[in-house]
Amino acid sequence: MADTPLWTFDELAKATGGTLTGAGSVSAATGINFDSRALLPGDVFLALKGVRDGHDFVAQAFQSGAAIAITRRPIDGGPCLLVPDVQVALEKLAVFARNRAVNARRGAVTGSVGKTSVTQMVMQGLTRAGRAHSAIKSFNNHIGVPLTLARMPADTERAVFEIGMNHADEITPLSEFVAPHAAIITTVGGAHTENFPDGDEGVARAKAEIFDGLVPGGLAILNADNVWFDFLQREARGNGALVAAFGETGGTDAQLLSHIINGDRADITARFHGRDIAFSLSHTGRHQAMNAMAVLLMLEALDVDLDTSLAALEGAAALDGRGKVTQKAFKGGEITVIDESYNANPVSMTATLQSLGNRPKGAESRKIVVLTDMLELGPQAARLHADLATVIEAQDIDSVYLAGPLMKNLWEALPSALRGGYAETAQELTPALIEGLQGGDVVMVKGSNGSRAGLIAKALLSAD
Repeated sequence: MADTPLWTFDELAKATGGTLTGAGSVSAATGINFDSRALLPGDVFLALKGVRDGHDFVAQAFQSGAAIAITRRPIDGGPCLLVPDVQVALEKLAVFARNRAVNARRGAVTGSVGKTSVTQMVMQGLTRAGRAHSAIKSFNNHIGVPLTLARMPADTERAVFEIGMNHADEITPLSEFVAPHAAIITTVGGAHTENFPDGDEGVARAKAEIFDGLVPGGLAILNADNVWFDFLQREARGNGALVAAFGETGGTDAQLLSHIINGDRADITARFHGRDIAFSLSHTGRHQAMNAMAVLLMLEALDVDLDTSLAALEGAAALDGRGKVTQKAFKGGEITVIDESYNANPVSMTATLQSLGNRPKGAESRKIVVLTDMLELGPQAARLHADLATVIEAQDIDSVYLAGPLMKNLWEALPSALRGGYAETAQELTPALIEGLQGGDVVMVKGSNGSRAGLIAKALLSAD
């Protein structure tokens, strides 16, 4: 067990008000987890109720080396901390951990697109600046956010948290757990609209809930190019927040001046509080350059100097499924695969299509776009898919491959010259796509997780 435990059993009891039973040979834990398959020796095991009741896995957790389990009832195999509600206990641990990390400056990130990319870029800067903390992956819901807080060491200096939502009233409690000193809303529009009868207006109100947890005088970092900027600015100031703006709009605190794709990187020039700066990104999409503007403002708010921030952006690698560019041998030549397969909505789809359109190509190369269904769009889904035809036609794109029943609407709206192939599923589309590709092609894959765009990207990256 590590010299400095994450939680002593006494702290666990104090934080939750729970009762310790069956104490064993250890009195502290080095980690905390709710998934018995991912649990490490020395972890606290949380018997949360999900699809299955976590109490069914406590014995397995003890066999895997759990130091203690937080449960509603005693279970043989190791010490248990008994609480009335394990989810509530996790939330109490989150607040306790936040308060014991007395020197930690905290940031929070939400938005319709770009949350994880921005959070990870911020974390790159925080790590360079000192003792930093964030989620190990996209833990942004009612379990993931308090769990990330509960995993925060007491000596943390800076931390960043991703906060997501599918419905109204989900962000407020999560923001209140984090109590951020600064919060980013990357953009608003076109995500989870099936759960909002008033569409993007409802989404904007839900995203504005992030201001509910801001510390007094905290900073709201907002996209000045987004149509909801004025609304969000009013909401932020109504909560007592200061506001910093980013975008291509003149006079913003972080203004994107130019974005030029240079091989597998993008060269960026920007104006930061009136000072001209230049740097490059491994993310080639223009939307990622915009995200970088928000990242600079967040890092500044968390007391990271500009030189460190720029070095972090330069060194940040694109994430799998979120714009990672791979050159690979194919049919005696080479293709470029741009993997945007992690998720999709109309806002992110438009941004990535425009990014592909702006990408330079050789005389013998083609730009191929491969799209699968965008999900959770409600009754407007068919129209929103068909509307992508206008975006595609405005770009320098040679051929389009589509998969999914919703993408059939786009297929029918496309001119025949752009139609590369269509199938009902990603799996059915893949062989025809690979057959139709040739050396020199630049292929971008994008779609929602549930429509299996990732399957296509994986197949391309393993094709010969």
